[in-house]
Amino acid sequence: MQEELQLKLLPITLGLRLYHRHEVHGLENIPASGPVIIACNHSLATYDISLLMSAVYQKLHRFPRALIDRAFYRIPGLGELMEKLGCIVGSQENAQSLLSNGEILYLAPGGMQESLRPSTDRYRVLWTKRKGFAKLAIDSGAPVILAACPKADDIFTVYENGVTDWIYRNFKMPFFLARGLGPTVMPKPVKLDHYLSRAFYPPKKNHDPVAYKRQVYNFHRKLVQEMNRMIDEGVIPSDQLPPYE
Repeated sequence: MQEELQLKLLPITLGLRLYHRHEVHGLENIPASGPVIIACNHSLATYDISLLMSAVYQKLHRFPRALIDRAFYRIPGLGELMEKLGCIVGSQENAQSLLSNGEILYLAPGGMQESLRPSTDRYRVLWTKRKGFAKLAIDSGAPVILAACPKADDIFTVYENGVTDWIYRNFKMPFFLARGLGPTVMPKPVKLDHYLSRAFYPPKKNHDPVAYKRQVYNFHRKLVQEMNRMIDEGVIPSDQLPPYE
């Protein structure tokens, strides 16, 4: 059922890829099989991650599995629809289960908070306190591939306002003031490029609690530093970029 519905929606993502002239750099870094974590930055548009999933499917025929926020279930029917698309509520247990089955797992460590950033804070990730994906990699042994799509932050202009912050703090629900093309909500036709890192393999889990905490801290720091570097480079127009390795 999940694969059937994903295939039915494939023409939509292909159309969006054409609209945004979407390209993926480093697609060869994704393994053809076996568990792997794809850690993405989170824009307000969100669907840019689906464009990457579509490109990976076209290349490797690997159906995507993704972690989603519990907030999806507060909107009647939305959580169930996301499940039919292969998504699952974000938790260490659910993620471990998918990886143990050899799945390719997409997640956005910055979550809803990162997606609601105003445009004045674009081109950065809010991963400082989000160490769960680093723990997941160490616990499961699955490698992490970073997927940066900096220009996704330009699809919409997001305005800073106190209401967005208040609703997120108190209800963990999305509310935003934004516009797309001109005064409309139509997405701007910005060119989107995904940059994929090499696979980062986690250290073998140390069962001493203090040593394990240090492992998580160091691996997380390495991933965040690399993601920030990739985003900084990705802001440069793609025709001025050197070949990505």
